[in-house]
Amino acid sequence: MEDKCKTGRVTIPTDLDVVPETLEILKKWGADAIRDCDGTDFPQELKNADAKIYSTYYTTRKDNAWAKANPDEVQQCYIMTGFYTAPGDTVTIPLMKGISPELMQVNTNDDITRWWEVMDRTTGQPVPPERWSYAEGSVTVQAVPFHEYTVSFLAYLIWDPVHMYNATTNGWTNFEHQITFDVRQPKTHKYSMERLRKFIAEHPYVNVIRYTTFFHQFTLIFDELKREKFVDWYGYSASVSPYILNQFEQEVGYKFRPEYIIDQGYYNNQYRVPSKEYRDFQAFQRREVAKLAKEMVDITHECGCEAMMFLGDHWIGTEPYMDEFKTIGLDAVVGSVGNGSTLRLISDIPGVKYTEGRFLPYFFPDTFHEGGDPVREAKENWVTARRAILRKPIDRIGYGGYLKLALQFPEFVDYVESVCNEFRELYENIKGTTPYCVKRVAVLNCWGKMRAWGCHMVHHALYYKQNYSYAGVIEMLSGAPFDVKFISFEDIKNDPKLLDTVDVIINVGDADTAHTGGIWWEDPEISSAIRKFVWNGGGFIGVGEPSGHPYQGHILQLASVLGVEEENGFTLNYDKYNWEEHPNHFILQDADQPIDFGEGKKNIYALEGTEVLVQRNKEVQMAAHDFGKGRAVYISGVPYSFANSRTLYRAILWSAHSEDELHTWFSSNYNVEVHAYVKNGKYCVVNNTYEPQDTTVYTTDGSSFALHLDANEIKWYEI
Repeated sequence: MEDKCKTGRVTIPTDLDVVPETLEILKKWGADAIRDCDGTDFPQELKNADAKIYSTYYTTRKDNAWAKANPDEVQQCYIMTGFYTAPGDTVTIPLMKGISPELMQVNTNDDITRWWEVMDRTTGQPVPPERWSYAEGSVTVQAVPFHEYTVSFLAYLIWDPVHMYNATTNGWTNFEHQITFDVRQPKTHKYSMERLRKFIAEHPYVNVIRYTTFFHQFTLIFDELKREKFVDWYGYSASVSPYILNQFEQEVGYKFRPEYIIDQGYYNNQYRVPSKEYRDFQAFQRREVAKLAKEMVDITHECGCEAMMFLGDHWIGTEPYMDEFKTIGLDAVVGSVGNGSTLRLISDIPGVKYTEGRFLPYFFPDTFHEGGDPVREAKENWVTARRAILRKPIDRIGYGGYLKLALQFPEFVDYVESVCNEFRELYENIKGTTPYCVKRVAVLNCWGKMRAWGCHMVHHALYYKQNYSYAGVIEMLSGAPFDVKFISFEDIKNDPKLLDTVDVIINVGDADTAHTGGIWWEDPEISSAIRKFVWNGGGFIGVGEPSGHPYQGHILQLASVLGVEEENGFTLNYDKYNWEEHPNHFILQDADQPIDFGEGKKNIYALEGTEVLVQRNKEVQMAAHDFGKGRAVYISGVPYSFANSRTLYRAILWSAHSEDELHTWFSSNYNVEVHAYVKNGKYCVVNNTYEPQDTTVYTTDGSSFALHLDANEIKWYEI
């Protein structure tokens, strides 16, 4: 095993000006694969290096000659203007205000009365085409005075958004903007297949075609100052064209409206409860994209290469947990690892031979500059990712960007060497086994498995205070000893026995969002199925405004299950007496400091019979409640921390009536975790901090021992 731990399972970037250095790093990090990146070229001198060679392949760009010759098959995007109030009986609305003219160009080639939509946002109704006209970049509307109006229109993506991002981030000068062409359309489809064959033939030294990706970019819009204006990592608004939409209409049997995409300007982002029409469009796109992607993968295999997909740029329509994805036949998926949840997003993908995580920091000047601290970022990235690796490992790790930047930081180079060695050791110890899981936990939202591990992500793993609780729960679960699945409200309707396969349901987020369910709670089948699940002995954890949707005298539709309700002024007339705290509760027994609820929630009060665990200024922050044979826990907010992770762990065990299972593969110190691989006859104890830690380790049958761990240390034991 020693030799295995020194080489393999690592991919590094290269460029023309770092050939000897690449060979050095290859040896130092024990890498066995080399890749190029956007804005770099693969050096011919490395063709014969003892390593797999990945070539980044762009299906939709890096061929401006074709894009310029076929402007009708450049990719398009739906976009909505700002809101404009009509001061009189007309209002003129400029289409491109707030949008970079370098990024988009208004599409007037297709029938604007068919594919555009002017909306009266005061009434929520479309304005008939005969009441508006277009001229010189603006739409003039025959309006009702003081109503608000927007225009939804199609625009060509005349600069690929990712190329624009890379160019602005890195300060590129004197280069040509790459135009995004649409592989879905007939001429470009035929040309793209020929182009792929030609590329593989001209690069015989390449082993892996790393597709970036098939075929539509997530929504990424820049303003006139080239600042990010709007980003949605799951957005479908840049996967449209009249050609595609005509196909969609034929398949679903009803007329398409721009509003199905635009969604009042929210663009059906992942916080919105999705409409039937939007779900229909997504399903159509997945089928069509999968069909076309399979064509490319089959060519790749026929030409003797592996096919790898980057889970990021241009990945819309390839949601990897959906059934269509498996039909593509990919060998591998690679994605960017920002934390534990993004690692699980990659490592849990079914239907591929291997998965690879691109670790941070990316070798870009935003981190690698004078005064920058890439070691700190790398340490944070590794320690958070490692928790998740110990539950479900990726098969490979790698780095991206410009190697010459990383080489200017020798400490960073040395630290990455230790990461590579440790990763290989972890992998050898845990590959091919299922770690010990104490309970089966289901995260319930509108998206279910489609957006497992990531449906809170606005722009990959960036922090937003409004979604900190969902992000916190998911991050905790990514490295915790639970069998985690993601289920939707539709899943519960379609399979009455689904809830028999779980011990605890978690519902987390703000009221009336896709994360908590919104209008789904008006469906009696849903609410009664979940009440029945808890009543018969199941556990329920609600965070934030779980089941939040005003309906029939409740704000929280599961108030009677959770034992808490939200005050919105309608129940001020009712007196509230249940404020006594129960600090000795099982859930709180590891809390050595006041619990951090983050932003928390205002105005939550406890119903009679509920145990209040924490209240602050007569606002309940945490409560526990028996419901029939089951139990529910309410928490106002859960930012990610090791302390909160322990509290959530205890809450899950308590809600499942499993307090007696606490001291099984367990650490008394919440900064330290135990992971057991019973089938492999091994377990490990890991210090998740960069400080030394002492703990008592509990194995099974009441056995325990004291242990000291150095900073970040991991110790392996035989069972």
